[in-house]
Amino acid sequence: MAAVLLLAVMPSASHAAGPGGSKGGNSNGGQNGQNITAETKIQVSVPGQSGSAKTGTLTSENSNWTPPACWYEPSFSPKEIEATVKAIGGLPLFGDVFATMLNGYYKDGTPYKDYNLDQQGKGMFWASVVNPKRKDDPAATSCDKLPFWVPNGQTPAEPLAVSPQILAEYAYDELRLPDTTVTLKPGDKSTVNLPTWAWLDKTTFRPVSVTASIPNSGLSATTTATPVSLKLEPGTADAQLHPAGGVCPIAADGSIGAPFSQDKANQAPPCGVTYLRSTTRTGPHKLRATVTWKVEWTSTTGQGGTLPSGTFGTTQDVTVQEIQAINR
Repeated sequence: MAAVLLLAVMPSASHAAGPGGSKGGNSNGGQNGQNITAETKIQVSVPGQSGSAKTGTLTSENSNWTPPACWYEPSFSPKEIEATVKAIGGLPLFGDVFATMLNGYYKDGTPYKDYNLDQQGKGMFWASVVNPKRKDDPAATSCDKLPFWVPNGQTPAEPLAVSPQILAEYAYDELRLPDTTVTLKPGDKSTVNLPTWAWLDKTTFRPVSVTASIPNSGLSATTTATPVSLKLEPGTADAQLHPAGGVCPIAADGSIGAPFSQDKANQAPPCGVTYLRSTTRTGPHKLRATVTWKVEWTSTTGQGGTLPSGTFGTTQDVTVQEIQAINR
């Protein structure tokens, strides 16, 4: 109930996402226990992404790392903090008690006076923001400070204050990787003891970027994922992988594997699988193709670096017939 009433007094800045467009949170305030929280203002730009394409998200290869669960960002003007405290005072169930405490903090001089109204336009109150995709993470409760004042152009001495790296890590969660269904030859049925070629088109598997920014701050970071290899898992122990281990590197031209042609009929594929038993009794094998992506970031401040590599994979059915020859 508290959050609903507070939303009514705060201005909305939400944006819907569209193909090649951007999306973001809003500056609506909320009350969480004894704190005032905000929804993120971070805007996300995904250039060139088709809204109809099949995509998925990265799974970090570092199981000990996740994008940030919470941070602080510029959220409220002095007038907005004043309006929020007054709205809290009208709430049932100890709203007046909480408002009295907040007035002592923001109005009566400890540490602020009159909500910093004389500083309107000269800074913002930075508030706790929870990553909507990480709200169930225990670390989401780490940002437990009341909104605090930061003059324009200054960075607070707060480890969890929004930064280029936090923006880059937020963008990591927003990366959308293309579907990894591989092209197979033969395409309808494989044959026992004959290799099936597998490849991914270089026009599909190109670097993917997401830019996260705080409006009107000049602060943004771009996170880019670049494909580096494809791993095949045949779905059965009765199979031989090409190359051994099933990891197919990316070529210099951006392709993975190579398309089959008739003149290669007697060659082992650079990427593929040879099934050793038919699927007549077992049903189709579940061939899983997983692409590994290296992840790097840059920012408007000149800062940048790497983030944990990630994977995204899909599974497709492969039927294997038990004959000894095939027309290709």
